Amino acid sequence: MTRTRVALIGLGLMGSGMARRLLGAGFPLAVYNRNPERAAPLAEEGARVAASPREAASGADVVLSMVADDNASRAVWRGDQGALAGAARGTVLVECSTLTVGWIEELAREASAAGCELLDAPVTGSRTHAASGELSFLVGGDAAALERARPVLAVMSRTIVHVGATGRGALLKLVNNFLCGVQAASLAEALALIERSGLDRAKALEVLTSGAPGSPLVKTLSARMTARDYTPNFLVGLMAKDLTYAAEEGRRHGVPLTTAVSALERYEEAIAGGRGEEDFSVVIEPLREGNGTARPGTRPR
Repeated sequence: MTRTRVALIGLGLMGSGMARRLLGAGFPLAVYNRNPERAAPLAEEGARVAASPREAASGADVVLSMVADDNASRAVWRGDQGALAGAARGTVLVECSTLTVGWIEELAREASAAGCELLDAPVTGSRTHAASGELSFLVGGDAAALERARPVLAVMSRTIVHVGATGRGALLKLVNNFLCGVQAASLAEALALIERSGLDRAKALEVLTSGAPGSPLVKTLSARMTARDYTPNFLVGLMAKDLTYAAEEGRRHGVPLTTAVSALERYEEAIAGGRGEEDFSVVIEPLREGNGTARPGTRPR
């Protein structure tokens, strides 16, 4: 039986792991990355390296995108060398990035005009989950299109949840990352207070992580913050972007996400300190260094 031909655009921390899962499952795979050096190892593993998103999408049955933000997504889909220009009618387009609902709705209209189906399918999970095929896809869009893409998504995931119409996946992902970002920022403040006050850190964290506050995220990030190991799993710069998008979506629906705005200050402090390419658990370091001085309702400049 002919295997579904797949294109994957974006080979960052997440995309590289996703590509290897697809190759391991035997899917014919074309890849594109703005920095071609990231694609070179995948060529050795059997991927076809394309010179443009258009070239990657040409001949594919399913086209996946995993990029940083709305601007990057626009750049890979649109234009003479964009994936929309290369995708044949009937192709299923899957946008896996964390983006605004407004852009997803716009992209869906452009996909429809090109005779394609768009699924917004952002993922939960980090770099390690992408590499091990344990992502969760939050899918918005047509159910029939999802069934066509399901075998492709299945090799990269532990769960695939169809959450409704176009844009629903994007919205739920922003809600998810809003909660994660706020938890991480509050943990950073709590841990800084523990350390600054002289409490026994190990005992304090044992109480917190084994009690009501001890979510899986708090347990994971408290270990990273304690070890000061900020090897990127999810970049602090991306969390700042996601909180910004979530706050915008809250305003769109008349729900002021004030905790998102407050947490965003912490991430902006880390970015201003030159740590935007580290794991988002690094949000604690400005507090340890005595630089976390932003007043509520203000942002550091």
